[in-house]
Amino acid sequence: MTPPARRPPPQVLTVGNTRRLEFTPGMVQSEMRLSRPDQLVLSYNRAMMCFVLFQPQPQHIVMVGLGGGSLAKFCYRYLPQARITVLELDPAVIALRDQFAIPPDDARFRVVQADAVAYMPALARSADVLLVDGFDADGLPPALGSASFYADSQRALRPGGVLVANLFSYDPNYLPMLKRLRRAFRGRICGFTGIAGNNRIVFAVKGGASAADSPALAMQRRVARHGGLRLPPLNWLLAHWVVLRLRLRQRRAERTGGVVI
Repeated sequence: MTPPARRPPPQVLTVGNTRRLEFTPGMVQSEMRLSRPDQLVLSYNRAMMCFVLFQPQPQHIVMVGLGGGSLAKFCYRYLPQARITVLELDPAVIALRDQFAIPPDDARFRVVQADAVAYMPALARSADVLLVDGFDADGLPPALGSASFYADSQRALRPGGVLVANLFSYDPNYLPMLKRLRRAFRGRICGFTGIAGNNRIVFAVKGGASAADSPALAMQRRVARHGGLRLPPLNWLLAHWVVLRLRLRQRRAERTGGVVI
């Protein structure tokens, strides 16, 4: 990908306790509560966090797209065992990290200004989770839904690793992208019905000899069979439960000096 030319910079809008990142007026990319900056406000963010049902204790999470850092902040606090690498193409987005309370780089958190398409091959078999949410003012760049990108993403994962793709149901390339994902991951894809409105959150699990009977593949088969919990409202509640459970677990750990009881 190449950076878009002559495109207006992302806008920050603060109203009361809410701060939003918008690429164009009314097009909300990220939303944050100033009083609780690591809270997940948007439903699609909570839906993407369902990756912990496949990978409960990831050691390395790679994110494509920083935005307002909602997922990055949440994972940084509530998955303390994980190392997090965020790939963001646009320096104007990275320049806003302080306004969205995104933590500074340290031993387990790093924001890299990079083209994810070019960077992905260097990650060969190093990631447990890959979150693809690299939208710009025009939507998802075609390169982030290409067959070559999905193939490189599959190779970037360890056996049993999971790719989580945020797609729009009304994107004219939605069905072709699903087809490419299914081909790259040999059919091991699934999704929870009704979990995030027009956002379609697709989970793709990497196989391999060492992952043949992995919990991730078992979960993928279970979700693919019924679209999650069969009824869409139950899947919506499941996403809330996943987020709440992570928060409660980490709070217990913080109260007990890092030991979860």
